[in-house]
Amino acid sequence: MSQPLASSSSSTATPGVLLSPPRPPPLQPAPSFQRQRSSSKVTKRARSSSIVSVQEIPESYDDTLDLASLNNYNADWVNFKGAWLIHVVFVIIGKVLLDLVPGITQDQSWTVVNLGYLAVTYIVFHYVTGVPFDLANNSGVYDRLTLWEQIDAGAQYTPARKSLTTLPIVLFLVATHYTRFDSHPAFFTLNLVALILVGLAPKLPVFHRLRFKFFDMANTPEPSAPPTPVEDMMRAGERDFGSL
Repeated sequence: MSQPLASSSSSTATPGVLLSPPRPPPLQPAPSFQRQRSSSKVTKRARSSSIVSVQEIPESYDDTLDLASLNNYNADWVNFKGAWLIHVVFVIIGKVLLDLVPGITQDQSWTVVNLGYLAVTYIVFHYVTGVPFDLANNSGVYDRLTLWEQIDAGAQYTPARKSLTTLPIVLFLVATHYTRFDSHPAFFTLNLVALILVGLAPKLPVFHRLRFKFFDMANTPEPSAPPTPVEDMMRAGERDFGSL
């Protein structure tokens, strides 16, 4: 069988011409170590440099059940009869004390009263979280919520929320009535901006359970590259430590 094949191949070859062996394919240059290092740097994102970060407080099904079943004495007082009179009493006391200061004008005293009321109510209703006076009857469901978010179990447009929203507006109108803000436009602008940003904006439903943090560098975004075995071991150790 081998002889006919040899004869056929010799018959087809051109006499006097030597066949050169096929050339090997050109070798590709191996990637250098410098290129690999530069590509590995691009795969991971750096720490977030945003000025303002928004964080939403999630609400689970268990939290909804606890909010409906537990009595929150930290926020129930706003629904009592005459609770709004506390704000009026504090405003009158503050205005009387400021009028005793010699040399202060009505424009200045009403501006201080308005700004002081907005600052105090912002701290009480929109800054402090948790239940500071009833630690044994809330199961931790109110720990991350402000007083405003605790009122009426988070329901919007309730009578208590409407009255608390109306009070800073009424105080601003009273201050503009008894002062001459037309001759002092800086005082009027200051009171109006404080009313909108401090007194009304945090009470809007669109900002419910939202937290605005400025220059928050605590949370670093996850890298886009897959985690290394060392990172997996570190995360597994953190989970095991948290389960203890």
